[in-house]
Amino acid sequence: MTLFETRPITVSIARPAAEVYAFAHKPESFPQWAAGLGGDLTRDGDDWIASGPDGEVRVRFSPENPYGVLDHWVTLPDGTELSIPLRVVANGDGAEVTLTLFRAPGMDDATFARDQGWVARDLAALKGLLER
Repeated sequence: MTLFETRPITVSIARPAAEVYAFAHKPESFPQWAAGLGGDLTRDGDDWIASGPDGEVRVRFSPENPYGVLDHWVTLPDGTELSIPLRVVANGDGAEVTLTLFRAPGMDDATFARDQGWVARDLAALKGLLER
């Protein structure tokens, strides 16, 4: 059995969880706050195409659901698929948004730390958009 090292990265947002989810579940909203998708996203059938740091990536999003699940899967140019669990849960009158970052096999400490920083900045951007 293989288990990867993980880092849950969380942000509190002072908006109702249902409102956070209503905005964040739409693939079209991701480029507004998820810099890792390169600022653009184009629909291609059931998938979406984005510009990643190493070229074009294919993204699959979980369907709209009542559970706050925003999981998505990114297929890199080399065919590697990354699972990105993302959740919105209620916290009182507000919301917690948590992304679980997996450390890829062979990823060095500096790269894993860099990716954690990117995710934290993306979640802070989401918070900024929704708390305006």
